[in-house]
Amino acid sequence: MTTSPYTGAKKPQFVGGISWILYEMWQASNVLMEVATSYFSYANENRIGGKMVSLPLTSLQNGRIVRLSQTETIPASTDPETGVTSKDVIINPDTNLPVRLYLPNLSSNQKLPIYVYYHGGGFMIGSAFYPADHKRLNQLVSEAKIMAVSVDYRLAPENLFPVPYEDSWIALKWVLSHSNGGSEPWLTNHGDFGRIFIAGCSAGGNIAHNMAIRAGNEDLEPGVTMEGLVLIHPFFMGTEAFKSERISEVFKNLLEKTWKVMKPDTTGLDDPLANPFVEEAPDIRSLRCKRVMVCVSDEDWLGFWYYLKLKESGWKLG
Repeated sequence: MTTSPYTGAKKPQFVGGISWILYEMWQASNVLMEVATSYFSYANENRIGGKMVSLPLTSLQNGRIVRLSQTETIPASTDPETGVTSKDVIINPDTNLPVRLYLPNLSSNQKLPIYVYYHGGGFMIGSAFYPADHKRLNQLVSEAKIMAVSVDYRLAPENLFPVPYEDSWIALKWVLSHSNGGSEPWLTNHGDFGRIFIAGCSAGGNIAHNMAIRAGNEDLEPGVTMEGLVLIHPFFMGTEAFKSERISEVFKNLLEKTWKVMKPDTTGLDDPLANPFVEEAPDIRSLRCKRVMVCVSDEDWLGFWYYLKLKESGWKLG
């Protein structure tokens, strides 16, 4: 074990030893440790020479959006390594919105925590069917003994904000609608609605935060408990955050320009969707969950900034 330069917290020596778990706001559980272990490897795969790598996401060719990475998909299946079974379900016929469900190999109709996951990709690439995410969710579901719902929200720039957020909310509400019966037997037979986890990586982390905020401001189905929020390298911005010397001007300009493409009417760096701590944003104390975990890489200042601001905000463990 070594010590984090940010907090003094202990750093577990998982894959590559490059990520810090910020324990101050989280009581350890098997589910969370499996989440962290799974995604440390993801962070490692996206580093070259010890530095996080940012690559162009899309290109405009002959008036058509061409995605430059994470375009591969893999079908739902029974994974031979873990025994986890997955399937795809269309939950909104009007927009053809799909989710991918994951269920571990079970010997009985036991109830499992439900992990609602939003993939990363800068809001512009990736999907619920991307092979790397599919593999990690198979591993996580198997080892943590949970069921997962991975949301294939529509991508920018073809679908400007708030479309990705609205798709994500529809998916979360669809999951929660099964707390007292519903059309999806995996959820009705195996879902424990007293243990809901909302999670996301990068842009998906931003979405997950905003879903937990919205859940705190709307009535949810009886018997539903938001157990935790898991943010993995979450995507946030803010004038205050960008004052840090850890944020280069190149990276700052890239994020700001990208955000304007996805949300042309944005107010800028302190848009409430991007900066949850500005006055115009919903009260952070309405964040609906019992606890929060933030996973960051060594140089991920924005994720750590979110952690510090949340800690200062008055939000408390449920």
